[in-house]
Amino acid sequence: MNADEMRAGVLAELKRIAPELEADELKRDRPLRDQVDLDSMDWLNFLVALHERFKVEIPESDYKRLGTFDEIVAYLARASRS
Repeated sequence: MNADEMRAGVLAELKRIAPELEADELKRDRPLRDQVDLDSMDWLNFLVALHERFKVEIPESDYKRLGTFDEIVAYLARASRS
């Protein structure tokens, strides 16, 4: 999977959790939860959806490394290569 496909997949899962999201307004280097106003349950559902879509384990200890859209994409890219 290339980087564009991975970004599109992350965005698709995010829009399933937050359908009101305007993708063109998303700032990829800003904290995602603040921009999209995800509560803790929405955030967990989003991470589970990423796990299922990309077949990547995301341990709870790594959640703090997944703050921005770009960080999430980079994390998934690294994990999928392992």
